Amino acid sequence: MKSTITSLRLRRVARSLFGWKTLRPGQLDAMRAILRGHDVLAVMPTGAGKSALYQVPATQLPGPTVVVSPLLALQQDQIGGLARRGAASLHAVRISSAETPKQREAALEALRDGRAEFLFITPEQLADPKRLEAVKALRPSLVAIDEAHCISAWGHDFRPDYLALGHVIRALGRPPVIALTATASPPVRDDIVERLGLERPKVMVTGLDRPNLFLEANNCATEDYRWRRLQALLAEGETPGIVYVPTRRGAEELAARLRDAGYEAAHYHGGMAAGARETLHEEFLADKVPIMVATSAFGMGIDKPNIRWVAHVALPDSPDSYLQEIGRAGRDGLPARTLLLWRAEDEGLQRYFTGALPSVDELRDLAAVLRADGPLTKATLRERTGLGARKLGQLVALLEQVGGAVTRSGGKVASPRYAPPAAEVAALAVAEAERQQSLQKSRTDMMRGYAEARGCRGQALLAYFGEKLTHACGHCDNCVAGRGVPDDGAVGPFPVHTTVRHAEWGSGMVMGYEEDRMTVLFDEVGYKTLSVPVVSEQGLLVADPS
Repeated sequence: MKSTITSLRLRRVARSLFGWKTLRPGQLDAMRAILRGHDVLAVMPTGAGKSALYQVPATQLPGPTVVVSPLLALQQDQIGGLARRGAASLHAVRISSAETPKQREAALEALRDGRAEFLFITPEQLADPKRLEAVKALRPSLVAIDEAHCISAWGHDFRPDYLALGHVIRALGRPPVIALTATASPPVRDDIVERLGLERPKVMVTGLDRPNLFLEANNCATEDYRWRRLQALLAEGETPGIVYVPTRRGAEELAARLRDAGYEAAHYHGGMAAGARETLHEEFLADKVPIMVATSAFGMGIDKPNIRWVAHVALPDSPDSYLQEIGRAGRDGLPARTLLLWRAEDEGLQRYFTGALPSVDELRDLAAVLRADGPLTKATLRERTGLGARKLGQLVALLEQVGGAVTRSGGKVASPRYAPPAAEVAALAVAEAERQQSLQKSRTDMMRGYAEARGCRGQALLAYFGEKLTHACGHCDNCVAGRGVPDDGAVGPFPVHTTVRHAEWGSGMVMGYEEDRMTVLFDEVGYKTLSVPVVSEQGLLVADPS
């Protein structure tokens, strides 16, 4: 009975304050979980109502809701959306670098007085101990982490300041947490749960299949053929569209080549001045730039409904990145195209981007400084070690994972009381980095597998994310060509999502089948594609009840 009353109350709020006559599948379950004090991890495509998951229950909770979001543009969009509802109970304020000290204090005062319900803030602001104390004093009843994949080393938009959010949440009194992202494979989901310290969260993975997106991939024998295939797409005349390239130089050169060929194109990458990036962002959203050639830096905040196509002229680093980037097309629900133009040589570039292993000397020296002088602020650590902010954040995260560092109150980093010696900690951290690098390689392998898929691409892509599609998608090049054979889940020796064990690779989960191949995600070595006949004949895998 209590569950029914809660559901009725949530539906009534959704209808009266937000104008939503119905709630999508899964939304109500997540909202109820929040009101019961449970953590939630929601993986849903943009436009599927992720924000509603925290906005509706927030109105039923006693204290304010803290929304951690990485970009000011994203925050402003959400604040504007709440303001347009016209309800005083949905008033939102922001504390960021864009506000003056007086405006920030006014925002805190509105929250203290109950005149504001939502506080939008970046993780960088919460890294300030004084700011954190001020937010803690508000006694928030819910924390929403938007773009939660940014906390994961596997997330393509990784940001070191997100790493401290687990400590921030505890410092705020450990209210319920909802983590939101549009794309997160099982390793990324596990990383989010671990790094945020989510406690037995309700995990929702829904709606990743986008039937209005046509999925297409072409293996290009030469760069000239890749260029001609891109031109064929552009010749259809539909705009706006995005061309994703792997490097900054590639973005500049391809945009120039397109302009020389008579197309209106601009380029965007992370090496450009902030003002120039902001101007290009606004011009694209205002339909003043028909074709944007960009690196993955052109990502979060591109909530534009009428993008008609997204093309990739190189193999992305993982299906995580790919799903996020193609998901920017067709948000108005109308047909849109996604075209992957890849070459085998692209893999070499991705291997280069993966980078070298961290320096054992730098890890050892950092651990030694923490052991001798900690706890220290990140600023002091940068001075003592000479490390940049990004690298320091990554090395501290590695040390934390192997018990060589811990972040304490005020954001100070220390050596745990019973931490191993610095040299031993450094060796353990390098071993963990090697494991992570192996998993990253497997993610690139899975992207190559998607590109080479001979069956339904929708099934191949969703299997990576652990969402089973039991029928051929019908909206990919292979399905249109009659090659999208349905996967009824009974193709191989183990049902999809069965936990299995390999003598060498350890425990893993069956993610999907394609023809006579099966994909297994192993905890230690990442994704592996195995021959079903060989697995069956040689007994390579056994069910793992643990």
